[in-house]
Amino acid sequence: MGQMKDLKTPPNNTEAERAVLGSILLDTTARGDDRVMDLCLTSGVTTETFYEPKNRIVYQTMLDMNRTAKPLDALTLIEELRRGEKIETVGGVGYIQSLIDQVPTTAHAEHYIGIIRGKHLRRLMIDKASKVVEKCYDENEYPDPQVVLGDAEKTFLEIGGSASGTMPWSAAVDESFKRIDALFESNGGHLEGLSTGLKYLDEKLQGLKESEMIVIAARPSVGKTSLAMNIAESCALGRDMNNIPIKTDGGKRHPVAIFSLEMPVEALTKRMIAGRAGVNMWKLNRNLVPREEKKMLTNNLMQAVGELKSAPIFVDDTAGLDIMDLRARARRMKKQHNIELIVIDYLQLCCCREGARQSRQIEVGMISQQIKAMAKELKIPVIVLSQLSRANEQRGDKFEKPKLSDLRDSGAIEQDADVVFLLRRPSRNAADPESQDQTLAIIDVAKNRNGETGEVRVNFIREFTRFRDREPESSNIENFQSSEPEPMAEPYIQDPML
Repeated sequence: MGQMKDLKTPPNNTEAERAVLGSILLDTTARGDDRVMDLCLTSGVTTETFYEPKNRIVYQTMLDMNRTAKPLDALTLIEELRRGEKIETVGGVGYIQSLIDQVPTTAHAEHYIGIIRGKHLRRLMIDKASKVVEKCYDENEYPDPQVVLGDAEKTFLEIGGSASGTMPWSAAVDESFKRIDALFESNGGHLEGLSTGLKYLDEKLQGLKESEMIVIAARPSVGKTSLAMNIAESCALGRDMNNIPIKTDGGKRHPVAIFSLEMPVEALTKRMIAGRAGVNMWKLNRNLVPREEKKMLTNNLMQAVGELKSAPIFVDDTAGLDIMDLRARARRMKKQHNIELIVIDYLQLCCCREGARQSRQIEVGMISQQIKAMAKELKIPVIVLSQLSRANEQRGDKFEKPKLSDLRDSGAIEQDADVVFLLRRPSRNAADPESQDQTLAIIDVAKNRNGETGEVRVNFIREFTRFRDREPESSNIENFQSSEPEPMAEPYIQDPML
């Protein structure tokens, strides 16, 4: 069957292969990052994806270094190749340096990866098709053409499904049954996901479930950052908003990653410490706290610092982060710290290089899609904060209740999200019948793909940026701290901490 061999050069693009390798080196050298390597791994790039033998050797060496957490740059790569006596095989030191020289930027790394994966897929199809053709000619070995057809279908289906991480149906049924059975055994005390730290919100959501994209949306200075940070703190410490161990999972601590695109980590930690200690920063900054009270609050501060220092919270406060960079960093946090919850503050401050050349609406839509894909890929809940437009203030509704359609910049956010909280505080609207209740906050679960919707009424202590459970038909703040100072007597201006 020698005459059946196709003498054409198999599809390949060695320039794109070198560009991918160069992007990996440039990324780690210039940025101290490994985003491109993460893109390669999540895109299914293997040694066989490269056609050029020396590029295969270089990439395999990079993979080995990545798996063993060795620093990867041109010098360390050259040293690793020398140690394995492969440096001359790949073309010497000059070839490694040329990989960096021919790539001016890593911005198009995804495009290069797409090219070499496409060429590899074509080579795979040619190889499989050639074997099928040989079987078609060999009637002695394969007398039944239906057998050949069946083998051909199986072969090409395997190619298409090789990169799929889909769970087999039977395994999915078994897994779902275990979760349902756990609910029977728990007698109502079991959550399907992580606790928010708020009792009545947990009852409605049944926890923050894996692979869900949860959007907290509100107008500026309403408290969406406070709510997200309170939830993150509860998950990380294994305690609810009243500082009581969460019963549903025995007070277990869950590692949390926070991408704070708006607020520096110092401001974030300052807010958490003050809120947990019950310190009114507004009064403290203006020296309005009595000396006796300062001594008492100092003990609270020391306790709060001790608790938060040991909390498994990992903060990245890089401003203007590209969504693909964010995904790469989240993957690394998942691999290094096994994070179980991600908080992004906030969506409109993310950017997307691929969509930046188009309209803002398209760019935000692409960011939203990537966040949802990240939640599914890492199999953890992702809380993302989002701004609301002014539409709720212009409808003539005295309650000024926000709607899903008020989500700013793109309808894709509403479409991609599994859960949407619309947060509002009646005290900010003089026309609202409940405007005199300064502590009332309403979390409107406007969308819940896997559960019920509706409003959850909670207490918000503005002085400490803390949310608390609110008993039905009660407007009193209970069980905060017996030693907390009285609420501020100053007139309401704007919440600088929200």
